[in-house]
Amino acid sequence: MYAVLVREGAQLSYEHVADPVPQPGEVVVELRAAALNRRDLLVRSGVYPFPLPLVPGSDGAGVRRDTGEEVVILPGIGWGDREDAPAEGFEVIGGPRDGTYAELIALPEENLYPKPAGFSWEEAAAFPLAALTAYRALFARGGLQTGETVLVLGAASGVSTFAVQLAVQAGARVLVTSSSDEKIERATELGADGGVNYATTDDWPAAAKELGPIDLGLDSVGSTWQQSLDSVRRGGRVVVFGGTGGTEVTLQVRPFYFAQQSLYGTQLGSPRDFERLLRMVDAADWRPVIDSVRPLAEAEAALARMQAGEHFGKLVLSIG
Repeated sequence: MYAVLVREGAQLSYEHVADPVPQPGEVVVELRAAALNRRDLLVRSGVYPFPLPLVPGSDGAGVRRDTGEEVVILPGIGWGDREDAPAEGFEVIGGPRDGTYAELIALPEENLYPKPAGFSWEEAAAFPLAALTAYRALFARGGLQTGETVLVLGAASGVSTFAVQLAVQAGARVLVTSSSDEKIERATELGADGGVNYATTDDWPAAAKELGPIDLGLDSVGSTWQQSLDSVRRGGRVVVFGGTGGTEVTLQVRPFYFAQQSLYGTQLGSPRDFERLLRMVDAADWRPVIDSVRPLAEAEAALARMQAGEHFGKLVLSIG
């Protein structure tokens, strides 16, 4: 098969490699599309120091080689029985296990779910990791209720676009932040009620609060935890799931507990979360937002677009 590999020195290589050999309980999937996530940049750069060479990629959709069924892949392996957090040993496809930037992949059968009937191959590949992350942040961790207001930091990433669509579907009011008025406008086309341009606003939490009150904040930036807490109401919640802006932060302790706010962490989601997400997808009238589609051999260009922050929605690789 052909695959894209990360090699020493953060180099990407498109090459012919041996087909995967399924272990007991595993199934080989002939991939039709894969999607990029920011995690792939961290794998490539060595922030996640997995043994190399490695096939990156956590999202994919394709055809089961044994049954011919069209499937979408649950990216997490070994979540365990608890719903509040994954078990020790939980891992995400695409490091250390080879991922979806390939023509074939071998995975546990329980990680394969029927492809949503209304989605193209590219749309099916685009939604699992980002939409599952958004779903768990909004509902399983954030407890979002119909009629509440949620603030989504960033208006352009895959997780952000899915968060907007899922929250609107659930009957919530959605606000976003961005450094681009154009991206805020595109978020309103997905159902957001408006947003704040943090690049042109001196105090964006205060500006966001003027659009509120905000019940729930979703923060993938990391360095903005304090600002996220500043933006939500007294008794409000903030869910964090990324560190694109930095991995260390200083919090004001007394204002936090005086306001009786809640701060939650989350990562991906459980198989039960994924099943509930798929039910929402089946009932939805929205489709994944695709920024662009490239052939597998052009993964380098797709990653460069993600690194530059030029995209809106998901970057997808077409396979086969």
